[in-house]
Amino acid sequence: QVQVAESGGGMVQAGESLRLSCVPSGRTTDSSGMAWYRQAPGKERALVARINRDGATNYANSVKGRFTISRDNAKNTVYLQMNSLKPEDTAVYYCNFYPFSLASWGQGAQVTVSS
Repeated sequence: QVQVAESGGGMVQAGESLRLSCVPSGRTTDSSGMAWYRQAPGKERALVARINRDGATNYANSVKGRFTISRDNAKNTVYLQMNSLKPEDTAVYYCNFYPFSLASWGQGAQVTVSS
């Protein structure tokens, strides 16, 4: 069974930064595209950023210019660097393979941004 484990969440103030990490098991990060999603209270899970196998990246408009997705295949890890955080970025952040969510959804990483 393919699983993922997210880490790096926390509570920060607006304008600060966090870096999330995602480590899959049962499948490697270089086997597919990877993506980060987030789910805010009362809202559906939404795609935040994705990185293709060739390294091309794409971002939701709401995070463009502030978030950066990257991948270290040697460490089998995908990162989401989040800068200039805003209260509206508060959510649980999940990672998975892309475009097909091949892994069971993990518990996610809670990110809370206070104003």
